[in-house]
Amino acid sequence: MFALMHSTRLESLHLSVDPCTGLKAVIAIHDSRLGPALGGCRYLAYPDDSSAVTDAARLAQGMSYKAALAGLPQGGGTAVIIRPAHVESRAALFEAFGRCVEQLDGRYITAIDSGTSVADMDCIAQQTRYVTSTSAAGDPAPHAAMGVFAGIRSTAMARLGSDNLEGLRVAIQGLGNVGYALAEQLHAAGAELLVSDIDAGKVQLAMEQLGAHPIANDSLLSTPCDILAPCGLGAVLNSLSVAQLRCSAVAGSANNQLTNLQVADQLERRGILYAPDYVINSGGLIYVSLKHRNTELPVITAHLSKISQRLTEIFAHAQAEKRSPARVADELAERVLYR
Repeated sequence: MFALMHSTRLESLHLSVDPCTGLKAVIAIHDSRLGPALGGCRYLAYPDDSSAVTDAARLAQGMSYKAALAGLPQGGGTAVIIRPAHVESRAALFEAFGRCVEQLDGRYITAIDSGTSVADMDCIAQQTRYVTSTSAAGDPAPHAAMGVFAGIRSTAMARLGSDNLEGLRVAIQGLGNVGYALAEQLHAAGAELLVSDIDAGKVQLAMEQLGAHPIANDSLLSTPCDILAPCGLGAVLNSLSVAQLRCSAVAGSANNQLTNLQVADQLERRGILYAPDYVINSGGLIYVSLKHRNTELPVITAHLSKISQRLTEIFAHAQAEKRSPARVADELAERVLYR
């Protein structure tokens, strides 16, 4: 565990249990130099406790980098609640988690993430004020999708020479809140959608509403397309999966898409442009951070518009230096964090 903290430069790791509700939670705070740590709360089943801790640590690191490049006064943090086989009361479990957040006295602010909902955030808010993405604050998913859509246009311009998405084949892996909202925006822009999700109902809905083409989950990565948009869980890009890709670029909303930086180099060697995940998907963090500070929506929207510019600058650096955009983004984020 300490080796993991050292390798990710994790500031602190907090483990909490509540036998009455079945709560087993991990809160990872990566860095708080820029401000209180802010990051989502995941509610997922994990194969073992170690996997949950590793996921929290890596996500927290990504949140620090995301906040740094987005110019936000936030540190990076993430919470993971290990989903039990049986839950007596989901509301009670999330209220118990809210008490854990409160004990950190503002060092960590939690938000919605994979497996959690606005209703869950409302339960947490019964026990702590250090929470956002509540009914009052609003769901960040549409804003995250807005940023990814703008980032896909920048990626298309950099790799294909035009930001016109009309007729572009975009393969979306995962149709959750962000993935589906992104699919709607891409459809409105005239893109041809190839979609997959473990929930057949979501795929059917995309077919009916957006004219999307369904692709089997195990076939999407090898399906020919212009842009692959991973919008589910992380670690989808490894040495084996990258070898199967038949796309020009990868640009999606999922966190921690790369298993390691060597995979980014592999993408670069194959001529596949990679939009660093914590840059292109920063719209959600921008929204929850600024909304938590009672910032007006026009100001938030103006901040979201900078995602496209930030990506374009990273792509230009990467091309000039003949390096992966992932390595360029990491270096830029670390300059902010560790200057």
